[in-house]
Amino acid sequence: MSKPVLVIGAGPVGLTMAVELARYGVPVRIVDKLPTRTMQSRALAIWPRTLELLQAAGYVEAFIANGLHAKALGIYWGNKPLARIPFKTISSCFKYVLMLPQSETERLLEEYLKTLGGTVERETELTDFVDKKDGVFCTLTHKEGESETLEAAWLIGCDGAHSFVRSQLGLAFEGNTFPVSFVLADVHVSGLSIPSDEPAIFWHHDGAVMLFPIYQGRYRVIADLGLAPLHMPNLEEMQAIMDQRGPGGITLSDPVWLSDFGVNERKVREYRKGRVFLAGDAAHIHSPAGGQGMNMGMQDAFNLAWKLALVEQKKVKPFLLDSYSIERSAVARQIFSDSRRMTKVVLLKNRQLQRVRNFIVKSIFSIPMARHKIANRLAGVTISYPDSPLNAGLTRGRCGPRPGQRLIVRHDSQDSHVPHFSLMARDDAKAQDMILRYPYLLKSEICSLSRKNGIWLVRPDGYVAATARDGEWTVIEEFLSNIVVEHDC
Repeated sequence: MSKPVLVIGAGPVGLTMAVELARYGVPVRIVDKLPTRTMQSRALAIWPRTLELLQAAGYVEAFIANGLHAKALGIYWGNKPLARIPFKTISSCFKYVLMLPQSETERLLEEYLKTLGGTVERETELTDFVDKKDGVFCTLTHKEGESETLEAAWLIGCDGAHSFVRSQLGLAFEGNTFPVSFVLADVHVSGLSIPSDEPAIFWHHDGAVMLFPIYQGRYRVIADLGLAPLHMPNLEEMQAIMDQRGPGGITLSDPVWLSDFGVNERKVREYRKGRVFLAGDAAHIHSPAGGQGMNMGMQDAFNLAWKLALVEQKKVKPFLLDSYSIERSAVARQIFSDSRRMTKVVLLKNRQLQRVRNFIVKSIFSIPMARHKIANRLAGVTISYPDSPLNAGLTRGRCGPRPGQRLIVRHDSQDSHVPHFSLMARDDAKAQDMILRYPYLLKSEICSLSRKNGIWLVRPDGYVAATARDGEWTVIEEFLSNIVVEHDC
């Protein structure tokens, strides 16, 4: 493993990728052409599924300590509440959305990378690469213009919506642009009568205005401008929008960031070409409705890193990497559908349809089960890989998670620095024999069985790989023997 994996882009996705690879002992270099990490808040929401993955990796505590725990989302028409989605019913130990500025997310990830011996090489730009059979020959241009040639084992483009890596691969970024403009401001807010730690959406005949808490008294304010051209707003414009669409009595002050943006929905068909991968905004961008963008990108990294680590360590066959694009592309399609639907609902302009929308939203969200399902969907805990080529075993006819579904595994002693599969089964001689036969792939500890019978083989990223009836170890044996490199058995 002398050749490093080269990660391009040191945003949250690239940093997560570098941290995960370094954590698994894979040589990695991460470069970014910017001189410093972002100082702007940008992406704010970290949803429970991402927090679960950070917890499994062993470094969630710093995030929890530094962020604001938002425990509900409110929807209003002026000062009249239409719906409230509490997060306390989310099927996770994290029953909130963590509001944390992207600048802080990057800082925490970069600091953890340093504890693993890694560092971000800034003012360093990838200017060319050639993918060959046994490596990727990359040209890096450094701050003073000096050029470096690097042979990387793999190249991962986490370099955003205008990805150089994607462009050089010749991959089409297919999709559409929404015919609507938005403005945003990070400001101090006073006079707010709703709970200060809850995101809120205020609907109005002329559009929506949304408030997202960053920390005490400081909010992100976003408003749509319809078909108006993009332009940089000022505080007076944001205050006028708030006065018109908000609940009244709110004063905005002390702006630290004012900006505008449009909404694109674009995606590559394949996240991999040879030894080059794409992740995050380099592979997919969509409406910010639902706050899923950064989470989806970080989860791309969690998905790919363990597979790449096992392949680089020659523990599994390279075909395992083929599942990355299939799994994550399907997730992107689902989130695109959800965010598109939410965007259309928020931006309705027809007054009759607005009344119908408000009635339906108020009615649906009065049902506890509906609130629970929507909260779980926003939280990301319903994300699954039902069509993954890695799935094996029973898919129907028994209780418990199916192959491709999420399953949280708790170990008495955790070694998060090795990508191991977990066994949830009866702790008997057959289970111990399976561990002895595949010590490089399986955790040494059998997970406690909370169900009466059955076997669940759980991937390093917390999704079920295979299921079987109690005692039917041939299913697990076939799965492991199919992916393992023979000399590691």
